[in-house]
Amino acid sequence: MPTAYAYLLGQYLGDGHIRRSGRSHCLSISCCTHYPAVAAEVGDAMRRVLAASVFRRGPYHHAACVNVEACSRHWLHLFPQHGEGRKHERAIVLEPWQQKLVDADPRPMVRGLLHSDGCRVTNWTEKRVGETVKRYEYPRYLFSNRSDDIRAIFTDALDRLGIAWRRNGPWSVSVARRDAVAALDTFVGPKT
Repeated sequence: MPTAYAYLLGQYLGDGHIRRSGRSHCLSISCCTHYPAVAAEVGDAMRRVLAASVFRRGPYHHAACVNVEACSRHWLHLFPQHGEGRKHERAIVLEPWQQKLVDADPRPMVRGLLHSDGCRVTNWTEKRVGETVKRYEYPRYLFSNRSDDIRAIFTDALDRLGIAWRRNGPWSVSVARRDAVAALDTFVGPKT
Protein backbone atom coordinates (compact mmCIF):
# COMPACT_ATOMS: atom_id res chain seq x y z
CA MET A 1 0.00 0.00 0.00
CA PRO A 2 2.82 2.59 0.59
CA THR A 3 3.79 2.27 -3.08
CA ALA A 4 0.19 2.74 -4.27
CA TYR A 5 -0.30 5.72 -1.94
CA ALA A 6 2.95 7.42 -3.02
CA TYR A 7 2.00 6.97 -6.70
CA LEU A 8 -1.49 8.37 -6.01
CA LEU A 9 0.07 11.29 -4.10
CA GLY A 10 2.10 12.19 -7.20
CA GLN A 11 -0.99 11.95 -9.38
CA TYR A 12 -3.03 14.04 -6.91
CA LEU A 13 -0.37 16.76 -6.75
CA GLY A 14 -0.26 16.86 -10.54
CA ASP A 15 -3.79 16.44 -11.91
CA GLY A 16 -5.99 15.64 -8.93
CA HIS A 17 -8.57 17.35 -6.81
CA ILE A 18 -11.06 16.45 -4.09
CA ARG A 19 -14.67 17.58 -4.18
CA ARG A 20 -17.62 17.08 -1.89
CA SER A 21 -20.01 14.32 -2.92
CA GLY A 22 -23.00 14.04 -0.59
CA ARG A 23 -21.69 13.04 2.85
CA SER A 24 -18.45 11.88 1.34
CA HIS A 25 -15.59 13.28 -0.75
CA CYS A 26 -14.56 12.27 -4.23
CA LEU A 27 -10.92 12.05 -5.31
CA SER A 28 -10.74 12.83 -9.02
CA ILE A 29 -7.62 12.42 -11.14
CA SER A 30 -7.68 13.71 -14.75
CA CYS A 31 -5.97 11.28 -17.13
CA CYS A 32 -5.25 11.70 -20.83
CA THR A 33 -7.17 9.24 -23.00
CA HIS A 34 -4.02 8.68 -25.09
CA TYR A 35 -2.50 6.75 -22.15
CA PRO A 36 -5.05 4.14 -21.01
CA ALA A 37 -2.46 2.23 -18.97
CA VAL A 38 -1.87 5.33 -16.81
CA ALA A 39 -5.62 5.68 -16.14
CA ALA A 40 -5.77 1.99 -15.25
CA GLU A 41 -2.81 2.39 -12.86
CA VAL A 42 -4.54 5.34 -11.16
CA GLY A 43 -7.71 3.28 -10.67
CA ASP A 44 -5.71 0.35 -9.33
CA ALA A 45 -3.88 2.62 -6.87
CA MET A 46 -7.21 4.04 -5.62
CA ARG A 47 -8.52 0.51 -5.03
CA ARG A 48 -5.33 -0.55 -3.23
CA VAL A 49 -5.26 2.54 -1.00
CA LEU A 50 -8.90 2.48 0.15
CA ALA A 51 -10.55 -0.54 -1.47
CA ALA A 52 -12.81 2.06 -3.03
CA SER A 53 -15.15 1.59 -5.97
CA VAL A 54 -13.53 3.36 -8.90
CA PHE A 55 -15.41 4.88 -11.80
CA ARG A 56 -14.62 7.04 -14.80
CA ARG A 57 -16.25 10.18 -16.11
CA GLY A 58 -15.67 11.21 -19.70
CA PRO A 59 -14.05 11.40 -22.13
CA TYR A 60 -14.99 15.01 -22.48
CA HIS A 61 -15.46 16.69 -25.84
CA HIS A 62 -13.34 19.74 -24.99
CA ALA A 63 -10.35 17.67 -23.89
CA ALA A 64 -8.98 14.21 -24.48
CA CYS A 65 -9.25 13.25 -20.84
CA VAL A 66 -11.20 11.08 -18.43
CA ASN A 67 -11.56 11.59 -14.72
CA VAL A 68 -10.76 8.50 -12.67
CA GLU A 69 -12.70 8.89 -9.42
CA ALA A 70 -13.45 7.20 -6.11
CA CYS A 71 -15.53 8.44 -3.18
CA SER A 72 -14.67 8.05 0.49
CA ARG A 73 -14.85 10.01 3.71
CA HIS A 74 -11.12 9.41 4.17
CA TRP A 75 -9.62 11.22 1.16
CA LEU A 76 -9.23 14.49 3.09
CA HIS A 77 -7.16 12.69 5.73
CA LEU A 78 -4.99 11.02 3.11
CA PHE A 79 -4.45 14.21 1.10
CA PRO A 80 -4.30 17.07 3.62
CA GLN A 81 -2.98 19.34 0.85
CA HIS A 82 -6.60 19.76 -0.25
CA GLY A 83 -7.86 23.31 0.05
CA GLU A 84 -9.63 26.17 -1.63
CA GLY A 85 -8.18 27.57 -4.83
CA ARG A 86 -5.58 26.42 -7.30
CA LYS A 87 -2.56 24.53 -6.04
CA HIS A 88 -0.09 27.02 -7.52
CA GLU A 89 -1.79 29.86 -5.61
CA ARG A 90 -1.46 28.29 -2.15
CA ALA A 91 1.16 26.49 -0.10
CA ILE A 92 1.58 22.77 -0.79
CA VAL A 93 3.61 21.07 1.93
CA LEU A 94 3.89 17.36 2.67
CA GLU A 95 2.90 16.33 6.18
CA PRO A 96 5.73 14.68 8.18
CA TRP A 97 4.18 11.22 7.74
CA GLN A 98 3.95 11.77 3.97
CA GLN A 99 7.53 13.03 3.80
CA LYS A 100 8.71 9.97 5.72
CA LEU A 101 6.93 7.72 3.21
CA VAL A 102 8.41 9.59 0.23
CA ASP A 103 11.89 9.61 1.78
CA ALA A 104 11.72 5.83 2.23
CA ASP A 105 11.14 5.35 -1.53
CA PRO A 106 10.64 8.45 -3.73
CA ARG A 107 10.21 6.43 -6.95
CA PRO A 108 6.42 5.84 -6.85
CA MET A 109 5.68 9.52 -6.20
CA VAL A 110 8.11 10.61 -8.95
CA ARG A 111 6.38 8.14 -11.28
CA GLY A 112 2.97 9.59 -10.38
CA LEU A 113 4.16 13.16 -10.91
CA LEU A 114 5.70 12.32 -14.29
CA HIS A 115 2.58 10.40 -15.35
CA SER A 116 0.46 13.45 -14.53
CA ASP A 117 2.54 16.51 -15.42
CA GLY A 118 5.50 15.03 -17.23
CA CYS A 119 6.63 13.30 -20.38
CA ARG A 120 9.52 11.42 -21.94
CA VAL A 121 10.52 12.90 -25.30
CA THR A 122 13.26 12.51 -27.88
CA ASN A 123 15.25 15.70 -28.37
CA TRP A 124 17.62 16.28 -31.25
CA THR A 125 20.37 18.63 -32.21
CA GLU A 126 22.57 19.07 -35.26
CA LYS A 127 26.31 19.68 -35.26
CA ARG A 128 28.63 20.40 -38.14
CA VAL A 129 31.55 18.00 -38.30
CA GLY A 130 33.81 19.13 -41.15
CA GLU A 131 31.59 19.32 -44.21
CA THR A 132 28.88 17.09 -42.76
CA VAL A 133 25.95 18.04 -40.56
CA LYS A 134 25.24 15.25 -38.08
CA ARG A 135 21.97 14.83 -36.24
CA TYR A 136 22.08 13.60 -32.66
CA GLU A 137 18.99 12.33 -30.84
CA TYR A 138 18.65 11.73 -27.13
CA PRO A 139 15.77 11.02 -24.73
CA ARG A 140 14.88 13.28 -21.84
CA TYR A 141 12.14 13.75 -19.27
CA LEU A 142 10.27 17.01 -18.77
CA PHE A 143 8.12 17.91 -15.78
CA SER A 144 6.02 21.07 -15.73
CA ASN A 145 3.89 22.45 -12.91
CA ARG A 146 3.09 26.06 -12.00
CA SER A 147 3.39 25.40 -8.27
CA ASP A 148 6.84 26.21 -6.89
CA ASP A 149 6.09 23.88 -3.97
CA ILE A 150 5.16 20.90 -6.18
CA ARG A 151 8.23 21.43 -8.36
CA ALA A 152 10.35 21.50 -5.18
CA ILE A 153 8.75 18.26 -3.95
CA PHE A 154 9.63 16.71 -7.34
CA THR A 155 13.22 17.98 -7.44
CA ASP A 156 13.84 17.06 -3.79
CA ALA A 157 12.76 13.50 -4.63
CA LEU A 158 15.10 13.47 -7.64
CA ASP A 159 17.95 14.70 -5.42
CA ARG A 160 17.21 11.91 -2.94
CA LEU A 161 17.47 9.41 -5.82
CA GLY A 162 20.71 10.99 -7.09
CA ILE A 163 19.10 11.93 -10.42
CA ALA A 164 20.53 15.09 -12.02
CA TRP A 165 18.04 17.72 -13.18
CA ARG A 166 17.96 21.35 -14.24
CA ARG A 167 15.37 24.07 -14.61
CA ASN A 168 13.93 24.42 -18.07
CA GLY A 169 11.99 27.69 -18.02
CA PRO A 170 9.94 29.18 -15.22
CA TRP A 171 7.71 26.14 -14.56
CA SER A 172 9.64 23.21 -16.01
CA VAL A 173 12.29 20.75 -14.90
CA SER A 174 14.40 18.75 -17.36
CA VAL A 175 16.22 15.45 -16.84
CA ALA A 176 18.53 14.99 -19.84
CA ARG A 177 21.83 13.46 -18.75
CA ARG A 178 22.18 9.94 -20.09
CA ASP A 179 22.64 8.31 -16.66
CA ALA A 180 19.76 10.30 -15.16
CA VAL A 181 17.38 9.33 -17.99
CA ALA A 182 18.48 5.70 -17.64
CA ALA A 183 17.73 5.84 -13.90
CA LEU A 184 14.21 7.18 -14.54
CA ASP A 185 13.67 4.59 -17.27
CA THR A 186 14.08 1.83 -14.67
CA PHE A 187 10.83 2.82 -12.91
CA VAL A 188 9.00 5.33 -15.12
CA GLY A 189 9.60 4.84 -18.86
CA PRO A 190 7.37 6.17 -21.62
CA LYS A 191 3.66 6.61 -20.89
CA THR A 192 1.32 4.02 -22.37
